[in-house]
Amino acid sequence: MKKQIFLPLIGLVLSLGSSAQTGPATSNPPVPSSGTAIARELPAKRISLPVKIDGVLDDPAWKEASPALDYTEFRPKIGGKENYETRTEAFLMYDDDGFYFGGFCYERTKDSIARELTGRDGFGTNDYIGIIIDTYKDRLNGFEYFVTPLNEQWDAKMSPINSDNGGEDFSWNAVWESGTKLHDNGWSFEVFIPYAAIRFGKKEVQDWGINITRRRRKTEQQVTWNPIDPTKNGFLTQEGFWTGITNIKPPLRLQFSPYFSVYANHFPANQQGQKNWTSKVNGGMDLKYGINQAFTLDATLIPDFGQVQSDNQVLNLTPFEVQFNEYRPFFTEGTELFGKGNLFYSRRIGGRPLHADDLWQHLSPTEQVVNNPSESKLINATKISGRTQKGLGMGFLNAITKTQYATIEDVNTKERREIQTDPLTNFNLFVLDQTMKNNSSVSFINTNVMRSGKDYDANVSAALFDFNDKKNTWNVGGKLSLSQLAGYSAPGKVDAGYSQNLYFGKTSGRFNFQINQSFTDTKYTSNDLGYFTNNNFLDHYGYVSYRWIEPKGFYNRININFNFYLSHLFEQIGQIDKKYQRLNLNFNTNIQTKSLHWFGTYIGYSPKQYDFYEPRVAGAVFRRGSSLGIGTWLESNSAKKYFVELEAFTRTYFDFYKLFAIDFGFEQNYRFNSKFSIAHEINLEPRYNGVGFTAIDDATDEIIFARRRVNTIESVLGFKYSFTNRMGLTFRARHYFSSVENQEYFTLQNLTGELVKNTTFNEDRNQNANFFNIDMVYTWQFAPGSFLNIVWKDAAFNYTNLVERNYFKNLGRTIETDQNNNISLKVIYFLDYLSLKKKKKVG
Repeated sequence: MKKQIFLPLIGLVLSLGSSAQTGPATSNPPVPSSGTAIARELPAKRISLPVKIDGVLDDPAWKEASPALDYTEFRPKIGGKENYETRTEAFLMYDDDGFYFGGFCYERTKDSIARELTGRDGFGTNDYIGIIIDTYKDRLNGFEYFVTPLNEQWDAKMSPINSDNGGEDFSWNAVWESGTKLHDNGWSFEVFIPYAAIRFGKKEVQDWGINITRRRRKTEQQVTWNPIDPTKNGFLTQEGFWTGITNIKPPLRLQFSPYFSVYANHFPANQQGQKNWTSKVNGGMDLKYGINQAFTLDATLIPDFGQVQSDNQVLNLTPFEVQFNEYRPFFTEGTELFGKGNLFYSRRIGGRPLHADDLWQHLSPTEQVVNNPSESKLINATKISGRTQKGLGMGFLNAITKTQYATIEDVNTKERREIQTDPLTNFNLFVLDQTMKNNSSVSFINTNVMRSGKDYDANVSAALFDFNDKKNTWNVGGKLSLSQLAGYSAPGKVDAGYSQNLYFGKTSGRFNFQINQSFTDTKYTSNDLGYFTNNNFLDHYGYVSYRWIEPKGFYNRININFNFYLSHLFEQIGQIDKKYQRLNLNFNTNIQTKSLHWFGTYIGYSPKQYDFYEPRVAGAVFRRGSSLGIGTWLESNSAKKYFVELEAFTRTYFDFYKLFAIDFGFEQNYRFNSKFSIAHEINLEPRYNGVGFTAIDDATDEIIFARRRVNTIESVLGFKYSFTNRMGLTFRARHYFSSVENQEYFTLQNLTGELVKNTTFNEDRNQNANFFNIDMVYTWQFAPGSFLNIVWKDAAFNYTNLVERNYFKNLGRTIETDQNNNISLKVIYFLDYLSLKKKKKVG
């Protein structure tokens, strides 16, 4: 619940900081009042003198820079002016190789500066300053570069495609230089962005959209150079301009990141012919090549993702698969275009083999599975992406996974054979995205999965549009999508499906709303390269919200929201005369207090529901009773050394089984100093008298449900120690425990959805599952873009039908099981062609 309010704010809360030194002190053009459409302009100044990036603006070149002064507050007070003692001063200039951004973030004392070492792309509790560049002036796409008082960097691409993350993709990384220095009355900074780290056109004279933003974490004061009205839709729509950039040329962008890795793995198999210790050595390379000023080729050759964070495995009791986060860098960095239309789920590439779960159908009574790989091996992957001067964005991604086999052994003869579980597969994604005036866009996406042999192929195409009016207040958009499966239902047959989504709303002002309608027919699916749960629905969604954004009384801001979700089947299923599925009505509030705490409340009601998926059999339905949910959450001031997050929600079902569900989450964080911090998170999800699918009775083919007690506990312990701003150690241990204790069984009446008590079904369907993982990572950025990583990963799994309610006994038994330990070392070295060429000339 609580995270929903923060996501739309991220793109607006990026802010800058500057320190006290001497520098040019001329004035900018007059600052327009808050809410106006006037954009400030900053003339571009070219320099020829050298600059040393050390955080101190004492190079003569800075005397020639254009000053960006007079910042305007947009949080917590809209339109407020900076206090002289905490003012911001920034300066911009450029040369043939890139542009320079430097300045001073004044503070009353050094202790007023919020600073914490968090590592590359880590926000932490830091003051920061950043620059946002919109090179094409389309007010939709931008590049962001931020630096903290302790000289830690993060960067991002800004795009409406990333609207789920506030419009920012922080997985994107570039290689650039920065330096900072602390002073008694603030901190100073210098940043150099080479042209290789940004995209722009070939015009002889260019104007770029620009804004500078600073955030002071201890007061949560956020200011920008060009004023921002948070009630207006978009951050880039309110940018200023850096004018008269002359005769700069996009450089040759050719970068290599070769890697070398060594792995040692231990699992106590203790079986003849199978080693407890195994090892491997890998080598490969990532390549980045600028095809032209707009487009970049990224390729990974012989990829190695063995050091990525472990998945948060769970006991899945739902009819749908678990959607996992993506941690593999190639599939997270610079992929914002590929998120268009939500048709791309990168975990499909190199994911679970297509026939891994069908294996047991091919076994004789004397055979057993010796090895069944859970992932397909990725051979290589390539992506091309970029945007032209006229706003046409293009993205192309292609990846190939090799044929996968499972090993089968006869228990009597010990003879082994292999069964193919996944064919050689090619994954392909193509995107076109044309930006238009008024921050509008139209897009086309195509995903294609081609499999060798007799397995089916899949293709999905979608057209999207998103239009805003001239004042950026009203919004209308939608998506039309077509899927085709070739050879799925029968050889040579193509099954085609259709999906549609339309929405309309108001996106600026204190009062906003949206109404949305979507439907999908019975044959549509995008699951082969996307994450897709079900088809055959006609849904309506809407929300209205109102916000108070001027600090008054006890609060800085308040947001209230009412939303509804109504779902029907698109087509009736079999003999069931119902189309209605569910209706959800929700009301929530989110408040930030003057002391920078957050809290909110939630209430939601759902009338009776008809669930067509929980029975796991097409043509069956389960009737759920009405339910009422209430909850609250709070977050203390995260700028403090100790801060907490708390969530508490309950839901009660008004049916014969009286399900009572609780969700309770508590997270606490303590920072000992700027280098060391520790965090602990615990989530409790008990379900009393829950009812859900249990089995299909082999004797009668009846659908069996159970009234059950489900208890889930997740605990995560982590700590971080940063030796320097380029070297750190992180530790994360997660234990997940979930038990299912069935208390009585029922037979589902398929057509009515009612449950009738079953006294003959006597199978033991209790479950007790534990997952335990440790991820410990030492990382050292020994040169720009170059890293040495040492990783220890430990994984244990314990599953039984014997329910153990005691959490600590579950934890102890899981740790006592056979564990898989993996230690690895990986060195990644960044090589830039232009830098190497310059060094060669100098030498």
